[in-house]
Amino acid sequence: MRNKLNVLFICGWYPSRVLTNNGDFIQRHAEAVSLKQNVSVLHIITDKNCTKNIEFTSKKINGIQTHIAYVKKTNSRVVKLIQFCRAYLILLKKVKPFDVVHLHELYPFGLFALHLKWLQKKPFLISEHWSGYLTPKLKNRTFFQKIILNLITKNASFICPVTQNLADSMEHFGLKGNYFPVPNVVDTKLFLPKKKEENEFTIIHISNMVPLKNVPQMLQVAKKLEIEIGAFTWKFIGEKIDGFSSLIKDLQFKTANIHFINHIAHKELVKEIQNANVLVLFSDYESLPCVILEAFSCGIPVISTDVGGIKEYFPHNFGFLIEIGNKKELLEKIKQTQQQKLATSKEMHAYAKSNFSKEAIATIFSDLYNKALKIKY
Repeated sequence: MRNKLNVLFICGWYPSRVLTNNGDFIQRHAEAVSLKQNVSVLHIITDKNCTKNIEFTSKKINGIQTHIAYVKKTNSRVVKLIQFCRAYLILLKKVKPFDVVHLHELYPFGLFALHLKWLQKKPFLISEHWSGYLTPKLKNRTFFQKIILNLITKNASFICPVTQNLADSMEHFGLKGNYFPVPNVVDTKLFLPKKKEENEFTIIHISNMVPLKNVPQMLQVAKKLEIEIGAFTWKFIGEKIDGFSSLIKDLQFKTANIHFINHIAHKELVKEIQNANVLVLFSDYESLPCVILEAFSCGIPVISTDVGGIKEYFPHNFGFLIEIGNKKELLEKIKQTQQQKLATSKEMHAYAKSNFSKEAIATIFSDLYNKALKIKY
């Protein structure tokens, strides 16, 4: 049997003491890869509470040797760049010898991947999750940044956006390279189907509730749904009610139960999804939301706007894809979910296991690492 490879994840996003859930999808990629390879993580983040210029932590978290540098906040971009580079070089000495680099976030952390390729001859892969490549935000990139981005992608052995749609968007922006989409990870041993009790029809929405998620519009649809079907429950998970309390008051719900639940742990989230009848996303844009894949793994149908690369991993009988901003269509599809027979929970879970499980993703990345290192089977 071939020895395990040593893989270094260089991450612009990763859970830390500053942002406990930032980049948790990257953490799940690391945990998946660790089933077959040895994984270390290198992450650097600004921390306004730092008393020193740089503070370091090295811990084993969920089996992953995790090295994080916390950099003191500064308003000077030059000072910040210098401190990040210092932190990177110090963390690099703490990392055990590695064979290949797995980069998460193109800019600016891709500069570190280039450094390792040019000076230490370490090949690197890129995983890209950012939905910003699907929006006009990239027009704000400077000429210098575009040159650097191109340099990074051209030097990568593989570029692995979570969808083909994201890959197409990156190429359209001018980022050339060897693209090989790899989706997000789902813990299919945790997100399992569960027999539902005969409770009230329950809809669930999970997000950070930013404007592009269109929570007010969903609340307006909820009011119309109440008028048409009476009692039901709609849970909005990820934010407190504060920002929406006045709208809820104006809508004057009578029989519908509208609940806002602040961010909850993964194990609690599983229970909420398992007890729901349908997951709803009404976003203006997305790449590949983990919550959709987690819903499938729990055997729960999904109604989502047809944005980003969602349709690439959305079997026709697993729910409905609808037009952006179409509240009438959202209302009709919610009612249709109550009436139409869709795929069974067993079929949905089997699909999730085959495509998004830790084992499936670990196998894909391991193959790509071997190809990057030109290791023959």
